[in-house]
Amino acid sequence: MTSTALPRAGESSRSGIAPLKNDHAALLQLILFWAGAILLPLGLVVIVLGWYGAANTPYQYDQLSYLVSGGLLGLGLTFMGGFLYFGAWLARIAADERESSKRLADTLLLLAEVTAGAATTDARGADLGAIPVVAGSGTTMHRRDCSLITHRDDLVAVGEDNAHLTVCRVCRPGGRG
Repeated sequence: MTSTALPRAGESSRSGIAPLKNDHAALLQLILFWAGAILLPLGLVVIVLGWYGAANTPYQYDQLSYLVSGGLLGLGLTFMGGFLYFGAWLARIAADERESSKRLADTLLLLAEVTAGAATTDARGADLGAIPVVAGSGTTMHRRDCSLITHRDDLVAVGEDNAHLTVCRVCRPGGRG
């Protein structure tokens, strides 16, 4: 039985000078965050400047130009910044969920390794659990005692011609993997 070391919660798997160089999802999240953090307050400033310009001119045609340039442009920048900031938040949630799913899958594989039942033997003392089998017409080779196929009744023993089959990640039959 091999032991798979899982990273601890506080550990970071990134190292080197540029940790975001190959992590495109984290880079996108960072760009969305900063673009939203800049555009949202900039839009509010443009709205205030448009109001200030419209409030300090007595002519209606000047007020209309301030309303269009300051008000609508500022409103557009504010909404765009808010949407980008929201996108950064969603990207962070997706990254956390992806990491959580990865850790759960690793933990389940480790648990399946640990809880692989005791091997059964036949009358000659041969380990029946070590016999590689395929469930039905599947393409994955399992040990007979693999927890993924214990409920199956259509197990077929695998012969020497098993190069086309993939090896189960849980039970790793035939000494491969």
